[in-house]
Amino acid sequence: MDLVVLEEIRRLKYRYLRAVDLKQWDEVADTFTADATADYGTRATGEDGKHFEGRDAIVAFLTESLGNGIITVHHAGQPEIDVDGDTATGRWSFTDKVIVPEHKVIIEGAAFYEDTYRREADGAWRMTHIGYVRTYESMLSWADNKGFRLLANRWAVPA
Repeated sequence: MDLVVLEEIRRLKYRYLRAVDLKQWDEVADTFTADATADYGTRATGEDGKHFEGRDAIVAFLTESLGNGIITVHHAGQPEIDVDGDTATGRWSFTDKVIVPEHKVIIEGAAFYEDTYRREADGAWRMTHIGYVRTYESMLSWADNKGFRLLANRWAVPA
């Protein structure tokens, strides 16, 4: 197996996660093919999942759902990547934490991403599909945790 290709795909996934957490939406968009699909969702919002067709729809959803009022941290690892020419599949264990200051809640969860990838004409690998089914998800209200204090927020508007 081509170790360079494996590293390129790992870096693609890491770049996607970093760009989501830092709200770098143009960079997020560049991690997807134009015809990409996505299956996202969280029971915390009362929805089991949402399906999106096309890079623009995926990025619009992420931008609206994880805008500047939301703090996210995503960690993925233990990749199982299989390459077949210019296409590949990947499974990643991931955990995430979402802090929503406006609603004073913390959401944590874990899942396994099931992704597909394609090397495009420019030589770059991009995701053709991203999706997951949660293994667990929990939500904690700040009111339930009297000792919780949010000490820093990169996106907070100064008072």
